[in-house]
Formats: sequence, structure tokens, C-alpha cells
Amino acid sequence: MTAIAVNQFAQSITCHAWGPDNSMVAFCPNNNEVHIYRLSQDKWEKVHVLEKHDQIVSGIDWSPRSNRIVTASHDRNSYVWNLEGSEWVPTLVILRLNRAALCVQWSPKENKFAVGSGAKTVCICYYEQENNWWVSKLIRKRHDSSVTSVAWHPNNILLATTSADGKCRIFSTFIKGVDTKDSRTGPSSDSKFGEQIVQLDLSFSWAFGVKWSPSGSTLAYVGHNSMIYFVDEIGPSPLAQNVAFRDLPLRDVLFVSERMVIGVGFDCNPMVFAADERGIWSFIRFLGERKTISSGSKYGSQFSEAFGKLYGQSKHGLSNDAVEPSRSRGGIHDNCINCILPLRQSGISTVMRFSTSGLDGKVVIWDLENQADLSEYI
Repeated sequence: MTAIAVNQFAQSITCHAWGPDNSMVAFCPNNNEVHIYRLSQDKWEKVHVLEKHDQIVSGIDWSPRSNRIVTASHDRNSYVWNLEGSEWVPTLVILRLNRAALCVQWSPKENKFAVGSGAKTVCICYYEQENNWWVSKLIRKRHDSSVTSVAWHPNNILLATTSADGKCRIFSTFIKGVDTKDSRTGPSSDSKFGEQIVQLDLSFSWAFGVKWSPSGSTLAYVGHNSMIYFVDEIGPSPLAQNVAFRDLPLRDVLFVSERMVIGVGFDCNPMVFAADERGIWSFIRFLGERKTISSGSKYGSQFSEAFGKLYGQSKHGLSNDAVEPSRSRGGIHDNCINCILPLRQSGISTVMRFSTSGLDGKVVIWDLENQADLSEYI
């Protein structure tokens, strides 16, 4: 078992983010608030509640250097929160959206952030010093459905997106006066803002959880068809691989190293994918211990349990003759894992610890240091 800490913060968690030194965590308990907890003497205590949104907060990101929090919500708004004294002060970002904001992420240099939305657009937001506010530029007319996730390339220019139309796209986000010309390298060297670099049509279902490798040479994202996709040599002729697995679909991924990816989703248990010496990706194993499924009829037990809950009966069925109830497929998490984040360690590029949160209200911290069978990929 690689989980070193299990924290039950709420009944359900939509998303979470860590503070610069990992001593504070911010999460949305599936409502319009953001709760911030601090670790004090091995105990988590609530220190702040950010209340400004009107609907569910769908995205949170906490910048490690500037110590700013950005939130996005179904109310179509985004706020940048600055710590002034002992209070977090919000600044409204005008996104100009007519649908919900679904995800948000700071750029590596923390001078921009991207917001994906249900309006088929991506907002690239940056700070305008002259007017002392955050403004946004929109990438339009490219997506055919909601933008489900965004990921910044290490060069601070390229942005990858996934959409419910099943496609993964890469755009240039170069903004004159914000970005420098020397940061434009590779396929984005001559591209203008909003220009599409490449479109990947690998999935025939909803696409989620796009991420770049630490070097930016490999891209990974997942489909709702229980497949994960890996793309190298981003450009006119990218090299793509897909790995199919028989378990439930994933929702998010994280590059632990250049050759290892952790995927999380509806199976409630992190999955490890790795590339061999030839660069061929494959599924390795589940990271946590899996609970055993009942030896009785799976579908019958699920029906009995659901029927009992519907009528206020015990989850063990309606009578002594009912079959045993089915158990969770996962291990530590009891419901879908919808977010996975690295725990930053100064001076170490490889991710040895990471956290997951899900609809069960738990934030779980995982450690990879003592996994001997995975050491060759880290």
C-alpha cells in the first residue's frame, strides 16, 4: 500500500489544490465555496472559506511562486485571490462566457492562466498592469463541444485542451507584451495567438485529463472509452499510441516521470502506465490494494443493494435469501477519483508523492518511494 495519508474532508470534493509548501490545501466541497485547511501538529484545521461564487466551483489552481489562487465556477466567472494580511481578497476576471467555466490552470511562469468552458471556448487570462485588472483573450471556433481540461506546455506558450467532442488540440497562446519572443520554440515559433498547432482525432468518445511530460516532449490524455493516449513529436506528423484497458474509464492523469504516468478515474484506484526502453506504453498495475468483489452474482447483488437503499432497507438486501452486496472496486477511495496533483518537493524534478481527491470527499496522499517494481520507470 502506497497511501500514506487519508483525509476525509467532506462528503464530496469537486477539485483541490496545494499551497506552495504543501502545508495548506484548498478544495471545493461540491458547492460554491472553497475551503482552505492548514496542517498543524499533524492535524488539519480549517483556516479560510472563500465565498464569492454563486454556483459550484469546478476548478482551483494555486500558484507556487506568487501564492495566488485562481478559481473557476459554473457561474461563468473566475476570481484571482491574493493573500493580504490574513485575508484572501478576490479580484474578478471578466471571462465573457455564456456557459459554465469547467477547468482552470496557471501557466508555468504564472503570468497567465487558462480557463476551459462549456461555451466551446478557452479563455487565456493575463494581468494588465496599466488598468490593474485581469483581462482575457478567447480562443474561439475550434472546439465542437465543452472544453473538459487544459494543460500548459513548459515553454509557457503551447496549451493543450481536451473536449467532449473527443479531440485533443494544441494552441499557441503567445500574447505580445506578456510573453517574450525567445520563449517561442518548436512548432509554436511563428504562430500567433489562438492558432491551432495540431488536432488529435484519436478518441471517439469524451476526452479528459490532458497533461504534458516534464520535458514537454510527450502528451497524454484519456477517453471515456477506457483508453489512454500518448503522443510524441508534437507537430505536423505526431507519433501516437493508445493503450486500451478493460477497467472503468479514467478522468485525469499525472506524469510522474518521462516514462511513467498515473491515471485515476471511475475505478477508484490509481492505475500505473509506463513506457519500456523502446518507448512502448502499457498498463503495469493498480497502485492501491483492490477490494475483492463478492463471489455471488455481481449484477444481482448490485440490484439488491440499490433496491434496499431505495426503500430504506439495509444494504445487505431485503431478506436472508438475498445475495451478498457488491463492494467497491477501488481500495482507499470509495467513489470516482476526479483529480490528481503532484506534491512539490524542492530540488526534485521527479514526482515521488502525489494526491488524489474524489466524489467520496477524501484527499489521499500517495508515496512511490518504496515501490521496487516501479523504480526502473521513475
